[in-house]
Amino acid sequence: MARAGTWVKMLGSAIIICVGGPAFVEYIRPTDEELFKRYNPDLQKRSLEEGDRRAREFDEYVTRMKQWSKSDKSIWYAAKEQEEQKLLAVQTQQAQAKDDAKVQREEMRKELLGEK
Repeated sequence: MARAGTWVKMLGSAIIICVGGPAFVEYIRPTDEELFKRYNPDLQKRSLEEGDRRAREFDEYVTRMKQWSKSDKSIWYAAKEQEEQKLLAVQTQQAQAKDDAKVQREEMRKELLGEK
């Protein structure tokens, strides 16, 4: 019987630890509203202002992740390819802006030389 009593104690202790521990943590954890109330007024104001922007950024990120997951490649490779494409587009745009500025400078130079 002593052996059965030990097993009952062990099972009771395990149940208390496995169920009671997470329940206790959930009981003492503050809610989002309680945490927000503990912020100082400047942080509350900034949090409210940036909330929409952060939500949009998160939505955009989730959308990109969905696009990357549709690819037959790994998400990491798809993300890297998209990053390379963006970099290439930026470089192309910068080169185009340089060319436009060069053409504009040449036109200005021609106007100045033509007036003299």
